[in-house]
Amino acid sequence: MRIALVDSGIGMLSTAAALRAARPDADLYLSMDPDHMPWGRRTPDQVIRRALAGADTAARAAAEDGGDLDAVVVPCNTASVHGLGALRAEFEPRIPVIGTVPAIKPAAAAGTPIAVWSTEVTTRSAYQRGLVENFAKGVEVTPVACVGLAEAVESADPGRIAEAVEYAAGLTPPQVRGVVLGCTHYDLVGTRISEALGGRATLFTAADAVAAQALRRIGAMERPAGGSGRVRVSASGRPAHLPAEALTYPAGRALSDEASASRTFRDLR
Repeated sequence: MRIALVDSGIGMLSTAAALRAARPDADLYLSMDPDHMPWGRRTPDQVIRRALAGADTAARAAAEDGGDLDAVVVPCNTASVHGLGALRAEFEPRIPVIGTVPAIKPAAAAGTPIAVWSTEVTTRSAYQRGLVENFAKGVEVTPVACVGLAEAVESADPGRIAEAVEYAAGLTPPQVRGVVLGCTHYDLVGTRISEALGGRATLFTAADAVAAQALRRIGAMERPAGGSGRVRVSASGRPAHLPAEALTYPAGRALSDEASASRTFRDLR
């Protein structure tokens, strides 16, 4: 089983780790794009080109490994908004493409006040407003633009992370009982976010749901008895290893440990 994950950086780690936990036998192709990140600052056409390039890199690597991709997963809200149509036109129906949607619907289900933490661009987007209108009617929703948080997580700098988390926590009203992590980078510092909020709010992320949907689409929900899946990494099309920053987070260490070390796309059996 071969699954590609396409994102600009290490925000993909939480979804990749969820896939690894569910199907340790799957080969994962992590296609990152450090040369052009963050994608949130790029035009829609640029995001589409970068997402297609990342998926094509993974598809070529799978072919070198002797087979085809079984799924392309896009664990990035920006790329899902702008790139899913182009990716599906390129790969489906032969290879399913699974995008990421912020978990606004489950967060709003309790009817209590929620906040949606996301990047500045996403916070202002019609896309996010539409999700709130469709899935959180009658619920008090506070959009929180998390200035610099994705970049801080990518850097793995504790000081920058703490500053960005505290800033966003300060914008989150005390009555909020659910916080949607609307950028996959934020999943990696969920514990710090919970602490900054005083433990009063449940965090809602999309990683597990996206991983489950990907496995449903390819009929691979049943966990095997064992597994020896490999991890392949690319950086803007170049063979690479998991960046050092990724290994500071539990999700990154899990991928490296369970795959016996991150390997490049060209480190083949």
